[in-house]
Amino acid sequence: MTRRDAEELDVEEALAVANDRGGRPPGAPHPSRASSTPRSAEKGPASAKGTHHGATPWPEARALADRAARSIRRPTPVSVTLDDALGLVLAAPLTALTDLPSFDSSAMDGWAVAGPGPWQVRRNGVLAGHAQPEPLTDGEAVRIATGARVPPGATAVLRSEHGRTDEKGRLHATLPQAPDSAHAGGTPMLGHGQDIRPRGQECRSGDQLLPLGTLVTPAVLGLAAAAGYDTVTVHPRPRAEVLVLGDELLTEGRPRDGLIRDALGPMLPPWLRALGAEVTAVRRIGDDADALYTALKNSSADLIVTTGGTAAGPVDHVHPTLRRLGAELLVDGVQVRPGHPMLLAHTGETQHLVGLPGNPLAAVSGLLTLAEPLLRTLAGRAAPEPFALPLQDAVHGHPHDTRLIPVALRADRAVPLHYNGPAMLRGIAAADALAVVPPGGGRPGQELELLDLPWAAAGIQVCFT
Repeated sequence: MTRRDAEELDVEEALAVANDRGGRPPGAPHPSRASSTPRSAEKGPASAKGTHHGATPWPEARALADRAARSIRRPTPVSVTLDDALGLVLAAPLTALTDLPSFDSSAMDGWAVAGPGPWQVRRNGVLAGHAQPEPLTDGEAVRIATGARVPPGATAVLRSEHGRTDEKGRLHATLPQAPDSAHAGGTPMLGHGQDIRPRGQECRSGDQLLPLGTLVTPAVLGLAAAAGYDTVTVHPRPRAEVLVLGDELLTEGRPRDGLIRDALGPMLPPWLRALGAEVTAVRRIGDDADALYTALKNSSADLIVTTGGTAAGPVDHVHPTLRRLGAELLVDGVQVRPGHPMLLAHTGETQHLVGLPGNPLAAVSGLLTLAEPLLRTLAGRAAPEPFALPLQDAVHGHPHDTRLIPVALRADRAVPLHYNGPAMLRGIAAADALAVVPPGGGRPGQELELLDLPWAAAGIQVCFT
């Protein structure tokens, strides 16, 4: 939260504060009679840009971020060990290197048997990991462990609990029988191939196990290992650098003397990692235009994320610095609350910059609007399937803009959370998702699109580094 983002404190925040207090703030108009012009627009052209003059509609801004990533040469796929592949995306199909299983194996501890019983049991058993055992002939059986190679000639595996040996060492089946079995009252029958895992049951050599674009999860690692892979070909993580702007920010202790704690420095790196990025640096620039220029000029990151300074105040240096660099501004303001002063720029042949507002929840809005689709595309991840849930309670909307509000998911309902103003983190810290509220608001029972938070959608992603 910085002074440069005062333009966020408009009708939208007044409505949010009214929600939190259970009523309207003193002197505020009733929501149905609220002016469609935010207070910030009264400050002049610099503030008006962030409302509706040239701002990009929210869905279009997300699509532009996706297209921006597709329009550049993306990093070349790399081969990594299985230990380093978690959370990356396959850049080539995972193809079976062998049959799975690669040999006929026992699915149970018991006896490998040949033909109908009773069977004469051999003295030496068969263990997993041992060489091919001697063949069996009809009427023979041998002790076998789960996963062991089935001897040639074996017709089935009899489970330990379904067999007994007599005083002569012969093995008898004690299989349970169905009441209508044709063999009721006679010798229980053992099905041909019972409890044998045949070679190639799961796949044959050359079969495609997983397509390119698959996110590498723990289960994918297990499958790759089972199929004989030591390395996999993946899209590398996009490299991201965070530049924290603002002289008013403290890095430790309590807020004091007009200074505030920096909330974005601790929050953004793990969030970016959860979105698939490798965070290479977090730099504190302050309100120094030359330092910002140097940091941008010398960065080798695929994505630079700045915090604050995206408006047009006396120390808002992002726009002037982008002009100084000759950057191409792709998105300059988005019709979304909070977060409308966000921006997206093409700053190099393969580099982009996402400028986030300095208010914390507004910065989260910018992350999910611009950084998420850009990083997802650079990392080769598939777009998430859209989903929606009905609202439990009504939510206020902005007269013209999309609004993103934190919600908790309870059974089949999205419960709007309080403390959802641009400068607040209390709501998002308790949230499972962000609801996309159309202009005008949402009524109870109305289905709204939801944006998953990475750790709510798949908790393991927060550990991807």
